[in-house]
Amino acid sequence: MDLLGKILIYLVGGAFALFVVVAALIVVLGVLLALVFLLQLFGVLRRVPFNYNLRNLLVRWPTTLLTALAFTMVVSLLIVMLAFVNGLFVLTRSSGQPANVLVLSEGATEESVSSLGFGDITALNQHPALDKDENGKPPISWEVYLVVNQPIERPKPGGQKRRFLQVRGLMEPEQTGRVHRIGLYPGGAWFTQAGVQAIPGKADEQAIQVVLGEGIARSLGQDKDKPSLQIGDVFQMAERSWIVTGILQSSGSTFDSEIWAKQQIVGEKFGKPSYSTVVMRTTDAETAKRTAEDLSATFKPAVAAQVETEYYERLNTTNLQFFYAAVVVACFMALGGVFGIMNTMFAAISQRQKDIGVLRILGYSRWQILESFFLESLMLALLGGAMGCALGMAANGWSASSIISSGQGGGRSVVFKLLVDGKILLGGLIFSLVMGNIGGLLPALSAMRVRPLESLR
Repeated sequence: MDLLGKILIYLVGGAFALFVVVAALIVVLGVLLALVFLLQLFGVLRRVPFNYNLRNLLVRWPTTLLTALAFTMVVSLLIVMLAFVNGLFVLTRSSGQPANVLVLSEGATEESVSSLGFGDITALNQHPALDKDENGKPPISWEVYLVVNQPIERPKPGGQKRRFLQVRGLMEPEQTGRVHRIGLYPGGAWFTQAGVQAIPGKADEQAIQVVLGEGIARSLGQDKDKPSLQIGDVFQMAERSWIVTGILQSSGSTFDSEIWAKQQIVGEKFGKPSYSTVVMRTTDAETAKRTAEDLSATFKPAVAAQVETEYYERLNTTNLQFFYAAVVVACFMALGGVFGIMNTMFAAISQRQKDIGVLRILGYSRWQILESFFLESLMLALLGGAMGCALGMAANGWSASSIISSGQGGGRSVVFKLLVDGKILLGGLIFSLVMGNIGGLLPALSAMRVRPLESLR
């Protein structure tokens, strides 16, 4: 790196450090002022009457409303972005079982790039760490995971024309459901050993049987102007007809976005005849961890084994990127909110010069004047923040789609729901108060410096 590049890095780093220090000092001062206000509220210290601030906000209601609305928009947008990220985090945390071991080919970090066709791995069926299901069978699932590029039947003008569908080919679907602890909604059935059936009303045409996750059933249903595909519905993919035999109870996991079908059929259809994944259910989480370490170190042919929950937690790399992006956007939005309240409070001070002079003559100190105007800015921020939180709560439960990955190639498209919880609402309110803190400090310092006699002339 040349000298100029190093100088620029140092300057940017120094400027950022200075910004952090100044912001921290402002926040600390705001906390101290808030403490002073609490002491005044309980009568320990004398203060400017609260009714004075409240009356001024009501008299200037158009300006108060517009400033509060600016905070509302900023906070509500922040809550929606955080709810998006929170939904993704909950999705990955809810996927997988702590007692399951997920086995991929050596060097593979994603199912989509794994291939277990190089060597005999059938010995996994007799591994001593395997638990026993209610039928006395070892709970192990042999799977092939692949991604299919599907044209959308009736794309909206200007919208996407293709989507990526996740297809999981299974040897024994019912056993796979037990391993992943996912069942079917009443009325549904797992696909048969044949994996195909005649389409009702078209005896000469065979459709491939599938079970769908709830999320992908809703997405595919939109192509047919339905809320969701149902049992018996037929859709097109890869120039074949596919018929739904069941809907997975998969809400809140990555399986919600998957299509399950017979392994021999989808493997041959999409050119991936070997398995990509083996999932083994052990007796408990500690056994799963030891088994994963043992398989990765000693099993022949070499494989990459890990606890299933850890595999899905690694998919949080994309979630963290979304979170950092939300923080950056929030910082830029905060600048607008800070300048908005700063402009409002400076205008209020210029209109109330005589009021400040009278307060000083009545015996109120400079610090009491500062605290009074600072409190007014926090009241605006609190009002706007509360309205923003109320508006942002409406996003709870919205459906969205995104791509998650471990950041090392591959990735998967998922359908999930935005989640607004108490932490996000509290964060939005604190974010609003911090904006009011920073934006109200300079105008309050300006009010503190007003000279009483000059202001009354």
